[in-house]
Amino acid sequence: MLFGAILVLSWLILLIRYPSKALPVSLAALIGLGLVASWVLWQESRENRHLAHLELRLDYAPDSCPADRPLAINLKNASQAVLLELQWQIAAYRPGDSVNLAERLYETPRYSGPGDLQPGAEWQTCLPLPPLRSGYRASTLEFRAERLQGSFSN
Repeated sequence: MLFGAILVLSWLILLIRYPSKALPVSLAALIGLGLVASWVLWQESRENRHLAHLELRLDYAPDSCPADRPLAINLKNASQAVLLELQWQIAAYRPGDSVNLAERLYETPRYSGPGDLQPGAEWQTCLPLPPLRSGYRASTLEFRAERLQGSFSN
């Protein structure tokens, strides 16, 4: 924090003392910073658009999945780009409620999806349940994927 304040103060002194030399450099730096910021925002909006086209369905299915992984995952890539990687966290809710019943511990797993999922392709697997708060059964809860993070090919 102190270093940033000293840097800004030095820049202001140079701008006041030598405006003919400091102003063009400052404008060039400002334009460069603006270009970098716009590129980052464009990339982020592009990924968010692609993430919005993913269809990720989570179902508690102990009859069709192994006992240690009773959560059935069905992921469909409905975007126009190849999904390179995907990570998410699983939340558990009672139907009609907004309180997440999955415990958020330090060791709570971040789930990850397939690599190189082509547009229109589907991926299915079974995953373990997240740790639930005591007193709740998985069969009475709805599971949702939250905090999706992914990358797509160009």
